[in-house]
Amino acid sequence: MPREFFTDFVKVAQDEGRHFTLLAARLEELGSTYGALPAHDGLWDSAMATSKDLLARLAVEHCVHEARGLDVVPTTIARFRHGGDHKTADLLETVVYPEEITHCAAGVRWFKYLCLRCRNPNEDQLSGIEEGEDDEEVIQKFHTTVKTYFRGLLKPPFNAEARKAAGFGPKWYEPLATKESDAAPTS
Repeated sequence: MPREFFTDFVKVAQDEGRHFTLLAARLEELGSTYGALPAHDGLWDSAMATSKDLLARLAVEHCVHEARGLDVVPTTIARFRHGGDHKTADLLETVVYPEEITHCAAGVRWFKYLCLRCRNPNEDQLSGIEEGEDDEEVIQKFHTTVKTYFRGLLKPPFNAEARKAAGFGPKWYEPLATKESDAAPTS
């Protein structure tokens, strides 16, 4: 992998470490601690499932889980503001949310890179990944990879603006989503 790959993911790791430190400190300010509140382990399950496949890791961790964060953080910010917790809302809005867009972008960039490298191993793929065009073959590989490694369907609503800023449009995620009628309970 090119040096830029490692540069991107060292930055992602630094950002995530800072997010944890800031949010853990905020929990303590509010009289709680990390781990005191219930949480799901979907991210960990996906990390284990993709541990031997870099392409799958990029697709699931960065283009599914991180992107889901892009979908829910604006509503979370609004809830904190509505509840009067402007300090937490500001932290999410000014630090976490914009950095999560760059984390998704790194996943998309390097997913594209690996797909293009498989297709043309002798060509310089770095220039090809920055082009704005969606490559149908890459998108189909994304769909196949997510269906193989991610449990379940993607849940709308999607934050199309943030996802676009991260480098992937509706063709990437809408075909993998639940439909309103799929989610409705049956009698």
